[in-house]
Amino acid sequence: MADIDNKDQAEMDPADMEDVEEVEEEETGEDENSKARQLTVQMMQNPQILAALQERLDGLNGSPSGYMESLPKVVKRRVNALKNLQVKCAHIEAKFYEEVHELERKYAALYQPLFDKRSDIVKAAYEPTDEECEWKADEEEELTDEMKEKAKLEEEKKDEEKEDPKGIPEFWLTVFKNVDLLSDMLQEHDEPILKHLQDIKVKFSDPGQPMSFTLEFHFEPNDFFTNTVLTKTYKMRSEPDESDPFSFDGPEIMSCTGCTIDWTKGKNVTLKTIKKKQKHKGRGTVRTVTKTVPNDSFFNFFTPPEG
Repeated sequence: MADIDNKDQAEMDPADMEDVEEVEEEETGEDENSKARQLTVQMMQNPQILAALQERLDGLNGSPSGYMESLPKVVKRRVNALKNLQVKCAHIEAKFYEEVHELERKYAALYQPLFDKRSDIVKAAYEPTDEECEWKADEEEELTDEMKEKAKLEEEKKDEEKEDPKGIPEFWLTVFKNVDLLSDMLQEHDEPILKHLQDIKVKFSDPGQPMSFTLEFHFEPNDFFTNTVLTKTYKMRSEPDESDPFSFDGPEIMSCTGCTIDWTKGKNVTLKTIKKKQKHKGRGTVRTVTKTVPNDSFFNFFTPPEG
């Protein structure tokens, strides 16, 4: 991966030195794996190489098997009629998904008051009533009277020992840790930041506008960045490609746009600083340089690749 910054250690701001890794290397070159990654990134950023790969893939897609060529002319004619029917089916299917999107928008408005109340409970803006807190336990969860009394005493003891917590602490961090798709994106250094996440909302495009939706991540004030909301918008298309209508398989994401995170100095978890010791093969001298390189983090989610 390409280096973002390269400065001598003496020039490095102490605030950027919180997370430093030491790496030894020869001055004549970097690790072979690193070179391979750099080469791969450079290749995938080269439009000519990407175009050549796409052309090759397009050539493989729908390659003739010889079956159609072997059919009598009268049968080929009927097959063409079937193709035209399939194209019409694809356009109807596209309309179906457009109406599904409208239904999602309609029901999102019905869900929203419930989600708003959930958010208020989580961040201690609303205290639910006793009636709202009643929950009938499953048969497997039912306890004996003795066990219930013991659990009640233990809870009361804990309540006496601790200050009254506000809302539901670390609600969204707990969600992230228990959803496979999200937990795979989560790094240990992301967790202190996600403790400040108060709500996640989905906003659909307005009626009559191109199909899209935006994810909004709402944060309370924190020491990591000044943003109160981080967003990511997905633009979608639900119509068959005229050049390849048979490939239509429902709405597809055409592009996504993240946002700029205004990190507090020294708190950017998407970057890390490493120290490299470089040894000159000829003279045998050693020097130390510092470099800032990309770091794995959930917050890279808001900086999606272009295209």
